Amino acid sequence: MKRFFLAAGTLILAVCLAGGTAFAGMLQVNGSTTVLPVAQKVAEAYMKEFPDVKISISGGGSGNGIKALVDGTTDIAMSSRFIKDKEVKMAVDNGRYPVPFGIAYDCIVPVVHPSNTVANLTAEQLKGIYMGAIRNWSEVGGPDKSIVVVSRDTSSGTYEVWEEKILNKEKVTPAALLQASSGAVHQAVAGNKYAVGYLGVGYLSGQVKAITVNGVTGNADTARTGLYPVSRVLYMFTNNWPAGDALNFLNYMMNPAKGQKLVLEEGFVPLY
Repeated sequence: MKRFFLAAGTLILAVCLAGGTAFAGMLQVNGSTTVLPVAQKVAEAYMKEFPDVKISISGGGSGNGIKALVDGTTDIAMSSRFIKDKEVKMAVDNGRYPVPFGIAYDCIVPVVHPSNTVANLTAEQLKGIYMGAIRNWSEVGGPDKSIVVVSRDTSSGTYEVWEEKILNKEKVTPAALLQASSGAVHQAVAGNKYAVGYLGVGYLSGQVKAITVNGVTGNADTARTGLYPVSRVLYMFTNNWPAGDALNFLNYMMNPAKGQKLVLEEGFVPLY
């Protein structure tokens, strides 16, 4: 069903107003810190091309973005996970109808400090680490040092995908250091030789070391095919079918020569 929404949204937006004229106005975009750098880069390019349109973008997590859409305080909600049934119900009860558009693919990649010798972890080992059952790196082939678990907070779509695909809906250990953004996770792992965290591929850098999962590397091919165990679609949601500036911006985001080119430049996986 999620793949259907991705394909349908892409197809229809490509047909509607492709290359059309923007309507002068203001767009509010709110939500996922994973999607945030993509949205910012595309918005900067869009506003250069359409200077009469101003786009304001803020993070805060997927849950907060969807809540803002439900409350009517944002035009577009960024989310690194699909909307929940209870969120749809709240929206409908509030007279709003969220419409999803897949804008990119992503992998959630476990990361450690570059000095860590561990190169691969199984999904079961990651589950054990994040539930607190595995506490020392020596238990998974690393140094005899305690593991510092770094996780996103519960308002994060990245956390919820990790919770579903790695923890199988179990809760993360209370000892985990919870971070409010992907940037904060990156900083925490880069600054601690014995930390482990998880990031979308767009946040990977030489300051952290990406770990394979079950021997599979998170990259464009494994994300698109779903071969990588923690692959996902990144979304933008609107209230009802978008019109005006919102529709034109989403068209721009999905244009292979414009927004999708910038998705790739930010290190994420374009739709095409």
